[in-house]
Amino acid sequence: MAAVFPLRGVVRPYAWGSRTSIAELQGRPSPSETPEAELWLGAHPGDPSTVTGPDGPVSLATLIEDDPKGQLGADVVDEFGARLPYLMKVLAAAAPLSLQAHPDADYAKRAYAAQEADPEAPRNYTDAHHKPEMLVALTPFDALCGFRAPDVSAALLADLNIPRLAPVVAALRAGPAGLRDAVRALLTWPAADRPALIDEVVAAARSAVPATRGHELAIDLAGHYPGDPGVLVALLLNHVRLAPGEAIWMPAGNLHAYLRGTGIEIMAASDNVLRGGLTPKRVDVEELLRVLRFEVLDDPILPATEVAPGVRTWQVPVREFALYRMTLTPTTPPLRLPGTGPRIVLGTRGDVFVAEAIDGTPAEVVPGTAAYVPAQTGPATVAGVGEIFVACPAT
Repeated sequence: MAAVFPLRGVVRPYAWGSRTSIAELQGRPSPSETPEAELWLGAHPGDPSTVTGPDGPVSLATLIEDDPKGQLGADVVDEFGARLPYLMKVLAAAAPLSLQAHPDADYAKRAYAAQEADPEAPRNYTDAHHKPEMLVALTPFDALCGFRAPDVSAALLADLNIPRLAPVVAALRAGPAGLRDAVRALLTWPAADRPALIDEVVAAARSAVPATRGHELAIDLAGHYPGDPGVLVALLLNHVRLAPGEAIWMPAGNLHAYLRGTGIEIMAASDNVLRGGLTPKRVDVEELLRVLRFEVLDDPILPATEVAPGVRTWQVPVREFALYRMTLTPTTPPLRLPGTGPRIVLGTRGDVFVAEAIDGTPAEVVPGTAAYVPAQTGPATVAGVGEIFVACPAT
């Protein structure tokens, strides 16, 4: 039966998560007992969502497995196989996440195959897929995204007046061609000397007059990750402060980290992450250097495009996903849901109805709740007053 299903996501309790953001979005008691970092909405095997079907609750992954063409559409199955190609999240960061990057599709496929063929190889990859991702801010959101102009980074490090950083400064002054050498030097810094180096950086940043955002960032990150060379690598990146509704795009090879705030994240359904610091987890420097793209990103903020009254999207060059934000006012007539194929509708404000649910009535979507629209349902409409985000394949 073609229908719209209420969908329940899974909250992941990573240590960097907020105790208030997701709880307040969903109208639950706040603060929560444990940090709540991500609300997963999708069919990723790590934590698939649950839909309310004709026979009661069922995993979205199971629903798709039992009828892939009906749920996903023949075109999606032909291109991506019998799996939902995207994962949607509400991400709520109360503390900085690790510096990280993701491989492109060809490299992920080759690297995963090589890893699986060699039991002694480092286990860097969990699957054979790439993981491009985009984040749209729901609240003011701080992030690091892409390399900034190397001369700007060189000036900041030089102002710290730490002689042993001179080779890193010299590499940066060589321009983009020196970025790889600068990153390698920092990530391979002798482990025994890292705590003293970062302490020296923090002392210099605290005494800087005038203090800059870079100085403040170094002090903040070192407080969370003392002795971590990622504190210095972070100073080579664009520090972005997003207003609600603004977005950043993280393609393959883009070094990035989320610092604080709540946003809607959408990505290709993969868990392939290569870390570059600001983490107690293993950092495979050589593999990260193979994946990173040492290019200057002049403008990290991705502009929105209005595709219809009250409907905005952010154009990204991938086929696994597209994301739309719909704003409905008291005078907005019922609107057709954008996109085709399997769609997930997440409420962030107000009270919106997606027609029609499994019992023939519209599925109600309020903040922090969601609905799933299978491909076989075809066109669907939304009505009400509020704000929703719609995820779907871009095909």
